[in-house]
Amino acid sequence: MEPSQFKVKRALDETSQTEALTEREKHLVGLAVTATRGCIACTGGRIEKALGSGIEQETVRAAIDLAAAVNAGVTLRTAIEGASRLET
Repeated sequence: MEPSQFKVKRALDETSQTEALTEREKHLVGLAVTATRGCIACTGGRIEKALGSGIEQETVRAAIDLAAAVNAGVTLRTAIEGASRLET
């Protein structure tokens, strides 16, 4: 199956064409998404593209740190809420 056969792939392609975000913002958002989704190949590719576009390594690292912190916060909050429902 070709990726272009999926509606979500076409939607992502259209979304990436927006002028509402700068190319830098698109790289950093894409990096945050792939890192939190756990795709090693995609994340490596995003890091390479970000660095290749001139984004500094420190900024790439900060974006990954932020994404990890947000993901950890969601995980913690979900666990707390799930546990609190057991106590009722």
